[in-house]
Amino acid sequence: MMRGRPPAFERDQALLEAARLFWRHGYSGTSTRALTSAIGISSSSLYAAFGSKAGLFAEAVEVYANRYAEIYRRAVASDAIGEVVETLLRESIIEFTQDPADHPGCMVTSAIITDSADASDAGEIISAMQTENARLLHARFTRAVEDGDLPADASPTALTDAVQAVWLGLSAQSNQGMSRERLLRAADLAAHALWGTRTAEA
Repeated sequence: MMRGRPPAFERDQALLEAARLFWRHGYSGTSTRALTSAIGISSSSLYAAFGSKAGLFAEAVEVYANRYAEIYRRAVASDAIGEVVETLLRESIIEFTQDPADHPGCMVTSAIITDSADASDAGEIISAMQTENARLLHARFTRAVEDGDLPADASPTALTDAVQAVWLGLSAQSNQGMSRERLLRAADLAAHALWGTRTAEA
């Protein structure tokens, strides 16, 4: 008797399920058996689709990295320079604090990225994303100086470093369980300190 074909799976949903497990248990603490059970496929199908557990992890991280990259792209497209930071921090916080039952927290500052040498590709994905995000910010701040929206002596590099430091800090705090309300207040203070913009309702 011939066996039926294994059930098809939705790749995006599979990545979400995998990301949930990695987020809860870490890379090393998530077994292949747990992954196949959550996704609903056999181990052979998992390897056929993703190459390896590390390949699945790297792809899951890339999907989430792209979500934040899109926020950066929207932010730097803002007309007013103050809105760049407001959009970036506010939308990122909303993304950080999605319901963890349906949406893993921010993987960018999560310990799971360094949980295993096998996950080195994921670390490279995150590093490349952060480099590109910083480049986008730097270019936007440079244009703001050239257009007179920022003082002529403003340093695009220093501003980029400051915003990136705030972003990474908010990400880390969200991973520690800080509420959306508190994160927005912290972001509000940081943005106001930079140039008087506000990210939360007064």
